[in-house]
Amino acid sequence: MSSSDLRDVHHGFGSDNHAGVHPEVMAALAEANTGYQLAYGSDEWTERLDDIARRHFGPRAEAFPVFNGTGANVVGLQAMCERWSSVICAEHAHINQDECGASEHVGGLKLIPIPAENGKLTPEAVAERATGFGNIQRSQPAVLSITQATEAGTVYTPDEIAALASCAHERGMHLHMDGARLANAAVSLDVPLAAITTDVGVDVLSFGGTKNGMMLGEMVVVLNPDAVHGMAYLRKSSMQLASKMRFLSAQFVALLGGDLWERNARHANAMARLLADRVRDVPEVEIVHPVEANAVFARLPEKAAERLRGRFFYHGDPTSEVRWMCAFDTTEADVNAFVAALRESLES
Repeated sequence: MSSSDLRDVHHGFGSDNHAGVHPEVMAALAEANTGYQLAYGSDEWTERLDDIARRHFGPRAEAFPVFNGTGANVVGLQAMCERWSSVICAEHAHINQDECGASEHVGGLKLIPIPAENGKLTPEAVAERATGFGNIQRSQPAVLSITQATEAGTVYTPDEIAALASCAHERGMHLHMDGARLANAAVSLDVPLAAITTDVGVDVLSFGGTKNGMMLGEMVVVLNPDAVHGMAYLRKSSMQLASKMRFLSAQFVALLGGDLWERNARHANAMARLLADRVRDVPEVEIVHPVEANAVFARLPEKAAERLRGRFFYHGDPTSEVRWMCAFDTTEADVNAFVAALRESLES
């Protein structure tokens, strides 16, 4: 996209990563930027974050802030695996499709992707692929990884997660959750964060902050300390240990210390529902997945996709299926402007 194109974009629906930083997060960063604090997590902000994480996820929860979501996934998966381990995931899982092979290249893990309708895995599909235990010729399935909300914008219910956890645990595997949009899933279900993580058998969580109003940083939350080993060392050896960690932790304190995580996610979800409602009667536009979080997936004619490409949404592949993401700062006016541009692109 050229600089002139960027000036024309009032609001993008390409990703919730395109949004700026929430003012309350920015204020927390400014507050953390005073005086001296010990480095590498021995600061007061990280200590506060530890308490907040336990409040949300239970008394055994351990928080490990990292730089990004890929780092969180790699560190969390490594901590539950051996070098001969494999990880079962959905074929469109972020760890499989959008992290440049980091789990395999950096973590040394084999990924076993399987088809997942509307982004969701089922115990039956997992059981079919979780094989080869004890066979020295085969990688050993050690972890089942799911994404919440999924890459298709859908949301696992607590019962669905509990069933997958049982499927994994019965086979001696652990359950990992890529929670880049966990906040959006929780408010969609109207449940606390623990209800779709700790309470239903998730062992390790990658908790997302960047997509919900933070500047940078994600967090590995160990929910079951018995499932991991070497977390502190793996974070360092995977280049995810921040020296000035207070600036990562302060953002999470702002997000999770009160209800900012919920307010931001609830608003983003509401804007996605509004967008879906506004485009349902637009000719030649088909919504292809249930709208359950802050994403709308749709199919539209290639001519319309080409005319709007780079202005409003992420254009995935030549099938003309597109993804529109809403963020904490999306407004109703933004939605209306997009729908008007969409109609115009179809009529011209």
